[in-house]
Amino acid sequence: MKSEHRHELKTNELAEWLGNLPQWTKENLTTIIIILAVIVAAAAIYVRYSYRKSAAAQEQLEFTNLLNQLSASKVRVLNAQAQGTDLSFILIQPANSLGSFAQNTNNDRMAALALIKQAEALRTELHYRPGTVSKQDLTAQINQAKAAYTEAIQTRLKGTSNPSLTAAAEFGLGLCEEELGNFEEAQQIYQIIAANADFEGTVAIAAAKHRLETMADYKQKVIFKPAPAPPVATRPKIQIKPVDTNLPAEANLPVDVNQSSQTPKVLPETNTKAPDPNVSVE
Repeated sequence: MKSEHRHELKTNELAEWLGNLPQWTKENLTTIIIILAVIVAAAAIYVRYSYRKSAAAQEQLEFTNLLNQLSASKVRVLNAQAQGTDLSFILIQPANSLGSFAQNTNNDRMAALALIKQAEALRTELHYRPGTVSKQDLTAQINQAKAAYTEAIQTRLKGTSNPSLTAAAEFGLGLCEEELGNFEEAQQIYQIIAANADFEGTVAIAAAKHRLETMADYKQKVIFKPAPAPPVATRPKIQIKPVDTNLPAEANLPVDVNQSSQTPKVLPETNTKAPDPNVSVE
Protein backbone atom coordinates (compact mmCIF):
# COMPACT_ATOMS: atom_id res chain seq x y z
CA MET A 1 0.00 0.00 0.00
CA LYS A 2 1.38 3.29 -1.05
CA SER A 3 2.01 6.01 1.53
CA GLU A 4 -0.37 8.39 -0.20
CA HIS A 5 -3.19 5.89 0.14
CA ARG A 6 -2.44 5.27 3.85
CA HIS A 7 -2.45 8.98 4.50
CA GLU A 8 -5.78 9.30 2.73
CA LEU A 9 -7.32 6.54 4.87
CA LYS A 10 -6.13 8.19 8.09
CA THR A 11 -7.53 11.51 6.99
CA ASN A 12 -10.87 9.91 6.27
CA GLU A 13 -10.93 8.22 9.68
CA LEU A 14 -10.15 11.47 11.46
CA ALA A 15 -12.82 13.29 9.49
CA GLU A 16 -15.33 10.58 10.33
CA TRP A 17 -14.43 10.74 14.07
CA LEU A 18 -14.77 14.52 14.12
CA GLY A 19 -18.08 14.22 12.37
CA ASN A 20 -19.38 11.81 14.97
CA LEU A 21 -17.87 13.74 17.94
CA PRO A 22 -20.91 15.92 18.70
CA GLN A 23 -23.17 12.90 18.75
CA TRP A 24 -20.72 10.91 20.91
CA THR A 25 -20.31 13.83 23.29
CA LYS A 26 -24.05 14.17 23.63
CA GLU A 27 -24.43 10.48 24.38
CA ASN A 28 -21.54 10.40 26.93
CA LEU A 29 -21.96 13.87 28.45
CA THR A 30 -22.48 12.58 31.99
CA THR A 31 -19.38 10.40 31.84
CA ILE A 32 -17.31 13.26 30.49
CA ILE A 33 -18.47 15.60 33.26
CA ILE A 34 -17.63 13.03 35.94
CA ILE A 35 -14.15 12.44 34.50
CA LEU A 36 -13.45 16.17 34.27
CA ALA A 37 -14.66 16.68 37.84
CA VAL A 38 -12.38 13.92 39.09
CA ILE A 39 -9.42 15.43 37.26
CA VAL A 40 -10.12 18.92 38.62
CA ALA A 41 -10.57 17.60 42.18
CA ALA A 42 -7.35 15.60 41.99
CA ALA A 43 -5.47 18.64 40.73
CA ALA A 44 -6.93 20.80 43.51
CA ILE A 45 -5.99 18.26 46.17
CA TYR A 46 -2.47 18.02 44.83
CA VAL A 47 -2.04 21.80 44.76
CA ARG A 48 -3.44 22.15 48.28
CA TYR A 49 -1.25 19.35 49.59
CA SER A 50 1.84 20.90 48.01
CA TYR A 51 0.96 24.30 49.44
CA ARG A 52 0.32 22.97 52.94
CA LYS A 53 3.53 20.96 52.81
CA SER A 54 5.48 24.04 51.76
CA ALA A 55 3.75 26.18 54.40
CA ALA A 56 4.49 23.60 57.10
CA ALA A 57 8.14 23.52 56.09
CA GLN A 58 8.30 27.32 56.21
CA GLU A 59 6.60 27.33 59.61
CA GLN A 60 8.98 24.75 61.01
CA LEU A 61 11.95 26.72 59.69
CA GLU A 62 10.61 29.88 61.34
CA PHE A 63 10.19 28.07 64.66
CA THR A 64 13.72 26.68 64.49
CA ASN A 65 15.09 30.15 63.82
CA LEU A 66 13.25 31.50 66.87
CA LEU A 67 14.71 28.80 69.11
CA ASN A 68 18.20 29.52 67.74
CA GLN A 69 17.65 33.22 68.35
CA LEU A 70 16.74 32.52 71.98
CA SER A 71 19.86 30.40 72.52
CA ALA A 72 22.09 33.02 70.88
CA SER A 73 20.56 35.74 73.07
CA LYS A 74 21.39 33.76 76.22
CA VAL A 75 25.01 33.43 75.11
CA ARG A 76 25.21 37.18 74.39
CA VAL A 77 23.85 38.00 77.84
CA LEU A 78 26.38 35.75 79.58
CA ASN A 79 29.29 37.12 77.55
CA ALA A 80 28.20 40.67 78.35
CA GLN A 81 27.98 39.85 82.05
CA ALA A 82 31.58 38.65 81.98
CA GLN A 83 32.51 42.14 80.76
CA GLY A 84 30.34 43.93 83.32
CA THR A 85 27.50 44.84 80.92
CA ASP A 86 23.80 44.07 81.40
CA LEU A 87 22.05 42.75 78.26
CA SER A 88 19.40 40.65 79.97
CA PHE A 89 16.65 42.75 78.37
CA ILE A 90 17.39 41.27 74.91
CA LEU A 91 15.67 38.03 76.01
CA ILE A 92 12.29 39.78 75.96
CA GLN A 93 12.28 40.09 72.16
CA PRO A 94 12.58 36.32 71.39
CA ALA A 95 10.07 35.64 74.19
CA ASN A 96 7.51 37.90 72.51
CA SER A 97 8.26 36.38 69.09
CA LEU A 98 7.65 32.88 70.43
CA GLY A 99 4.34 34.01 71.91
CA SER A 100 3.24 35.49 68.58
CA PHE A 101 4.25 32.32 66.76
CA ALA A 102 2.17 30.20 69.15
CA GLN A 103 -0.90 32.34 68.47
CA ASN A 104 -0.58 32.11 64.67
CA THR A 105 0.28 28.45 64.10
CA ASN A 106 -2.24 25.65 63.73
CA ASN A 107 0.27 23.04 64.84
CA ASP A 108 -0.64 22.34 68.48
CA ARG A 109 2.64 20.64 69.26
CA MET A 110 4.80 23.50 67.99
CA ALA A 111 2.48 26.03 69.63
CA ALA A 112 2.77 24.29 73.01
CA LEU A 113 6.56 24.11 72.77
CA ALA A 114 6.71 27.78 71.73
CA LEU A 115 4.66 28.78 74.78
CA ILE A 116 6.89 26.74 77.09
CA LYS A 117 10.01 28.34 75.61
CA GLN A 118 8.43 31.78 75.91
CA ALA A 119 7.80 31.20 79.62
CA GLU A 120 11.36 29.94 80.10
CA ALA A 121 12.75 33.05 78.40
CA LEU A 122 10.71 35.33 80.67
CA ARG A 123 11.95 33.54 83.78
CA THR A 124 15.55 33.43 82.54
CA GLU A 125 15.54 37.18 81.93
CA LEU A 126 14.77 37.74 85.61
CA HIS A 127 17.57 35.39 86.71
CA TYR A 128 20.10 37.12 84.42
CA ARG A 129 19.35 40.62 85.71
CA PRO A 130 22.16 41.99 87.84
CA GLY A 131 21.26 43.20 91.30
CA THR A 132 17.92 42.80 93.01
CA VAL A 133 14.69 42.51 91.00
CA SER A 134 11.78 44.52 92.40
CA LYS A 135 8.79 42.63 93.75
CA GLN A 136 6.55 44.33 91.19
CA ASP A 137 8.67 43.30 88.18
CA LEU A 138 9.08 39.77 89.53
CA THR A 139 5.35 39.26 90.06
CA ALA A 140 4.33 40.74 86.71
CA GLN A 141 6.82 38.75 84.63
CA ILE A 142 6.32 35.46 86.48
CA ASN A 143 2.56 35.82 85.98
CA GLN A 144 3.19 36.17 82.23
CA ALA A 145 5.21 32.96 82.34
CA LYS A 146 2.43 31.21 84.27
CA ALA A 147 -0.10 32.32 81.65
CA ALA A 148 2.06 30.84 78.87
CA TYR A 149 2.46 27.52 80.69
CA THR A 150 -1.27 27.38 81.42
CA GLU A 151 -2.24 28.11 77.82
CA ALA A 152 0.05 25.35 76.61
CA ILE A 153 -1.62 22.85 78.94
CA GLN A 154 -5.26 23.86 78.65
CA THR A 155 -5.42 24.96 75.01
CA ARG A 156 -2.74 23.28 72.93
CA LEU A 157 -2.15 20.04 74.82
CA LYS A 158 -5.66 19.34 76.03
CA GLY A 159 -6.98 16.14 74.50
CA THR A 160 -3.61 15.24 72.98
CA SER A 161 -1.18 12.54 74.00
CA ASN A 162 2.09 14.34 74.60
CA PRO A 163 3.20 13.59 78.19
CA SER A 164 6.66 15.08 77.72
CA LEU A 165 5.42 18.60 76.86
CA THR A 166 2.56 18.43 79.36
CA ALA A 167 4.91 17.44 82.18
CA ALA A 168 7.38 20.19 81.19
CA ALA A 169 4.62 22.82 81.33
CA GLU A 170 3.37 21.52 84.69
CA PHE A 171 6.89 21.60 86.09
CA GLY A 172 7.30 25.17 84.84
CA LEU A 173 4.23 26.18 86.84
CA GLY A 174 5.86 24.71 89.93
CA LEU A 175 9.02 26.74 89.34
CA CYS A 176 6.91 29.89 88.94
CA GLU A 177 5.27 29.27 92.31
CA GLU A 178 8.68 28.82 93.91
CA GLU A 179 9.95 32.06 92.40
CA LEU A 180 6.92 33.85 93.83
CA GLY A 181 7.62 32.34 97.25
CA ASN A 182 4.57 30.05 97.18
CA PHE A 183 6.40 26.92 98.29
CA GLU A 184 3.33 24.97 99.41
CA GLU A 185 1.65 25.43 96.00
CA ALA A 186 4.88 24.42 94.28
CA GLN A 187 5.15 21.32 96.45
CA GLN A 188 1.61 20.27 95.52
CA ILE A 189 2.39 20.65 91.80
CA TYR A 190 5.55 18.56 92.14
CA GLN A 191 3.69 15.86 94.04
CA ILE A 192 1.02 15.65 91.32
CA ILE A 193 3.73 15.32 88.64
CA ALA A 194 5.60 12.66 90.61
CA ALA A 195 2.42 10.63 91.14
CA ASN A 196 1.24 10.81 87.52
CA ALA A 197 1.92 7.48 85.83
CA ASP A 198 1.53 9.09 82.38
CA PHE A 199 4.66 11.16 83.04
CA GLU A 200 6.81 8.14 83.82
CA GLY A 201 10.09 8.31 81.93
CA THR A 202 9.96 12.06 81.28
CA VAL A 203 12.58 14.54 82.39
CA ALA A 204 10.02 16.57 84.32
CA ILE A 205 9.08 13.74 86.70
CA ALA A 206 12.72 13.25 87.72
CA ALA A 207 13.14 17.01 88.17
CA ALA A 208 9.95 17.23 90.25
CA LYS A 209 11.12 14.47 92.59
CA HIS A 210 14.47 16.23 92.97
CA ARG A 211 12.76 19.53 93.82
CA LEU A 212 10.66 17.80 96.46
CA GLU A 213 13.83 16.48 98.08
CA THR A 214 15.74 19.77 97.99
CA MET A 215 13.05 22.45 98.17
CA ALA A 216 13.64 23.07 101.88
CA ASP A 217 17.13 24.33 101.01
CA TYR A 218 15.65 27.17 98.93
CA LYS A 219 13.11 28.45 101.47
CA GLN A 220 15.73 30.35 103.48
CA LYS A 221 17.61 33.31 102.18
CA VAL A 222 21.26 32.66 101.62
CA ILE A 223 23.48 35.21 103.40
CA PHE A 224 27.15 35.22 102.58
CA LYS A 225 29.77 36.22 105.13
CA PRO A 226 31.71 39.37 104.29
CA ALA A 227 34.96 38.67 102.52
CA PRO A 228 38.06 38.97 104.75
CA ALA A 229 40.09 42.12 104.37
CA PRO A 230 43.13 41.66 102.16
CA PRO A 231 46.43 41.54 104.05
CA VAL A 232 48.35 44.80 104.16
CA ALA A 233 51.79 44.45 102.69
CA THR A 234 54.50 45.88 105.04
CA ARG A 235 58.00 46.69 104.05
CA PRO A 236 60.82 45.45 106.30
CA LYS A 237 62.06 48.02 108.78
CA ILE A 238 65.63 49.14 108.36
CA GLN A 239 67.43 50.65 111.35
CA ILE A 240 69.66 53.58 110.49
CA LYS A 241 72.55 54.24 112.83
CA PRO A 242 74.36 57.56 113.03
CA VAL A 243 77.61 57.52 111.17
CA ASP A 244 80.62 57.08 113.43
CA THR A 245 83.76 58.41 111.76
CA ASN A 246 85.94 56.45 114.14
CA LEU A 247 84.65 53.11 112.76
CA PRO A 248 85.44 51.47 109.44
CA ALA A 249 82.92 51.98 106.58
CA GLU A 250 81.43 48.49 106.87
CA ALA A 251 80.34 49.17 110.44
CA ASN A 252 78.14 52.09 109.33
CA LEU A 253 75.93 50.00 106.96
CA PRO A 254 72.14 49.84 107.76
CA VAL A 255 71.01 47.01 110.01
CA ASP A 256 68.07 44.82 108.94
CA VAL A 257 66.01 44.17 112.05
CA ASN A 258 64.34 41.17 110.40
CA GLN A 259 67.58 39.27 110.40
CA SER A 260 68.76 37.16 113.31
CA SER A 261 69.74 39.15 116.36
CA GLN A 262 72.50 36.73 117.32
CA THR A 263 75.95 38.19 117.23
CA PRO A 264 78.09 36.33 114.73
CA LYS A 265 81.03 34.53 116.14
CA VAL A 266 84.42 36.04 115.45
CA LEU A 267 87.04 33.49 114.62
CA PRO A 268 90.51 34.09 116.02
CA GLU A 269 92.95 35.52 113.56
CA THR A 270 95.59 33.16 112.30
CA ASN A 271 99.17 34.36 112.09
CA THR A 272 100.08 33.97 108.49
CA LYS A 273 103.38 35.92 108.62
CA ALA A 274 106.57 34.09 107.57
CA PRO A 275 108.93 33.30 110.49
CA ASP A 276 111.75 35.77 111.04
CA PRO A 277 115.05 33.93 110.63
CA ASN A 278 116.71 36.37 113.05
CA VAL A 279 114.43 35.36 115.84
CA SER A 280 115.20 32.15 117.62
CA VAL A 281 112.43 29.89 118.66
CA GLU A 282 112.87 28.16 121.96
